[in-house]
Amino acid sequence: MVQLLLIGKDVVNVASVPQRSPFRYPGGKTWLVPYARQWLASQRVRPKELLEPFAGGAIVGLTAVFENFVDTLTMVELDDQVAAVWRTVLSDDCEWLVNRITGFEPSLESVQEELARQVASLREKAFQTIVRNRVNRGGILAPGASLLRYGENGKGVRSRWYPETLKRRILNIHKLRHRIRFIEGDGMDVLRQYAARPDVVYFIDPPYTAGGKRAGTRLYTHNDLDHVALFRIAQSLVGDFLMTYDDAPEIRQLAQAHAFQVAAVAMTNTHHARMFELLIGRELTWTRSGALVLKERRQRYPLC
Repeated sequence: MVQLLLIGKDVVNVASVPQRSPFRYPGGKTWLVPYARQWLASQRVRPKELLEPFAGGAIVGLTAVFENFVDTLTMVELDDQVAAVWRTVLSDDCEWLVNRITGFEPSLESVQEELARQVASLREKAFQTIVRNRVNRGGILAPGASLLRYGENGKGVRSRWYPETLKRRILNIHKLRHRIRFIEGDGMDVLRQYAARPDVVYFIDPPYTAGGKRAGTRLYTHNDLDHVALFRIAQSLVGDFLMTYDDAPEIRQLAQAHAFQVAAVAMTNTHHARMFELLIGRELTWTRSGALVLKERRQRYPLC
């Protein structure tokens, strides 16, 4: 069994990390951003592109492109609701979307009416998805998710609705649209297409369904994933990668079988319970304080 190094003395304070994504996303990776920065800064040669094959809220990819660790971000997402948001944010309909967000007054009645409506266009689907993401418990988009009842300070469905914040985040992403590419499709297929490129790095955050975990089936619409095949693809990548997984014996065994390095980092889940998540990579070595040690390579780019 692969040995785990527990890194970081404390859970990352996510309030100290710039929030760039418009999504409240189950399994979001805001807590990982400081570690992702170290990983990106450790590359021997500055990568031209970062690929996120399971984009979701894409906080790591957005950080990479906003903070100029890479020239280009490519996001891949199979979920048509999430895809509608990214496609709209990166399109000329972005202004329509932010105006619709800032003009919406959430109440139980208006939310129920919006979510029951049959949408006729991509931009309407994007707005409906933003509403669903903001008013459902935990931001869950999968079928069967329930609405917030109490929320923050008893505000119910209004408790996570911050229109001006959403507007700012969306417009900031739109400004960088010339550096962001979105693909609606299967992340595994896109990984295979990119595998031979030495100028690309990969942040791989698959849905948590390995090792009998049931959370992924509840949190994600698309949760059927061949984890063994994913590890094979990761081994074939010419460019470097950072992979995250919920801790499970099967995942540690897969990492060992492919000679990958594994570390466990402390984080808190949506219920504020302290737990550990696995970071998996090819050349990563971490100290117990959470610092990245660069084995046989120089850090050529400063941390932001």
